[in-house]
Amino acid sequence: MSEKTLSESKPEAWDRLSERMEGQQWPTHALYVVATPIGNLGDLSLRAWHALNRADVIAAEDTRASRNLLEAWGIDTPLIAAHRHNETLAAADIVARIQSGQRVALVSDAGSPAVSDPGGLVVQAVRAAGLRVIPLPGASALITALMATGVTTDALPGFVFAGFAPNKSAARQRWFRQWTQLPAATIFYEAPHRIVGSVADALSVLGPSRKVTFARELTKRFEEIASMSLAQASTWLAEDAHRGQGEYVVILHPPVIAPPEKLEVEESASVDAWLEALLESLSVRDVARIAAKATGQPRDALYARALARKASREEG
Repeated sequence: MSEKTLSESKPEAWDRLSERMEGQQWPTHALYVVATPIGNLGDLSLRAWHALNRADVIAAEDTRASRNLLEAWGIDTPLIAAHRHNETLAAADIVARIQSGQRVALVSDAGSPAVSDPGGLVVQAVRAAGLRVIPLPGASALITALMATGVTTDALPGFVFAGFAPNKSAARQRWFRQWTQLPAATIFYEAPHRIVGSVADALSVLGPSRKVTFARELTKRFEEIASMSLAQASTWLAEDAHRGQGEYVVILHPPVIAPPEKLEVEESASVDAWLEALLESLSVRDVARIAAKATGQPRDALYARALARKASREEG
């Protein structure tokens, strides 16, 4: 049985939804920062469609790429370029357009403008001019990858988005050390021709047991999401026939932290080693005083432990 679209099966609902969008406020003198699909054309929101239709002009990272999206959705709003190489000049033009009363929509090739994509300078310029910026959320490779891995939970909700990794190996290794200090997932984007080098550098910095997830071609026909240890990653990439296709979202999972009970045992063993060594040449009182400064534990408790260990040694 063929499936019907919303407009076919629920025409009243579709009409009501469209009317609600029509009835919303669409201010002039404003920049609309519009998220666009990262692959699947169906991920453009109805609100984004209305905003792009109502805009006087659309500032696009790549006018050719954006024209394909607009044609697919029946949008004929004029396009202007706003990319990395002309963003400062484009920002000045956009500010002037908005000041004259226009609605300007800002889009990147895919996903959210100003998030590892051009657009940040435009947004800054518009805000600096005291003009309104209206964000329209939507598809994001970063959030899509997180949704598919379950790496963030109520117990460990944090993550760090690091953007793109550096090109050179030495800089990448320093970069990995900088970004992976927190007990949180670290997410970055990587190009297919650099992914093998990035994985090798991550392995050298973080070790073989650190877990990693690769997400590629998200929302597209050949979407792929795979998790493994860094020790397995190089082999997986070498065996992957599609490695050269599509940008990667790479998630370095948080380091595995030992449960509290295990930490307490390890800390206890470490303190006892301190006490044993100090008792070779110091009194119990001095051992407790020095160990308290070194470990931060209460002196009375350390005194009792040191006294017990000294007694045990004398009995032995």
